[in-house]
Amino acid sequence: MSHAIAPSILAADFTKLANDISMVNMSEADYLHVDVMDGVFVPAISFGQDIVKQMKKVCEKPLDVHLMIIDPDRYIKSFVEAGAEIITVHYEACTHLHRTIQLIHSYGVKAGVAINPHTPASVLDDVLEDLDLALVMSVNPGFGGQKFIYRALHKIEYIAEQIRQRNLACKIEVDGGVGEQNMQSVLKAGADILVAGSAVFRSENPLETIKRMKAVDLHTFTA
Repeated sequence: MSHAIAPSILAADFTKLANDISMVNMSEADYLHVDVMDGVFVPAISFGQDIVKQMKKVCEKPLDVHLMIIDPDRYIKSFVEAGAEIITVHYEACTHLHRTIQLIHSYGVKAGVAINPHTPASVLDDVLEDLDLALVMSVNPGFGGQKFIYRALHKIEYIAEQIRQRNLACKIEVDGGVGEQNMQSVLKAGADILVAGSAVFRSENPLETIKRMKAVDLHTFTA
């Protein structure tokens, strides 16, 4: 199965949000990645359920909603009602992580858990079999346009090996500083889904950028 591309709407031009979502609809992208930030778990504030609901009205791609918020259990139901088809919470924000994963699944949507750059991948060992998605943050969450932290590659490799050894269905998503310049290394490490914000929306031709990113073939990698 080929890798998936999830353009991050956080990097879009919010004065023409519908146009940018329309571009994603026309593209070969697989998801629309939606970063929800509360100004507490991360420094910045982005948008909430009402904006996600409006996005859903015009977006034809599944909404991959990444909750960078504290106490996410309080908001999972409302984001599902707003149109989320994947909900990812942060390991660092959940007191009872397994319960939170169960709560997400109880609403009939896919569940993901994200880990920050300082968090070891091994914290996911006990929940990996319950996840649809393991999200490796390759920048510190909260702002777009940061440089990729290459130590994330070791985490991707570790999680990919766990998935192989245990024959799990969990996918690996990577978020932060991913673009055409480094996506081969990220895919080779074992990633399945690449979140691309600035790499897509700040390129000269976002449609062509997504097309090129989708066309990268693992078998063409050089040693």
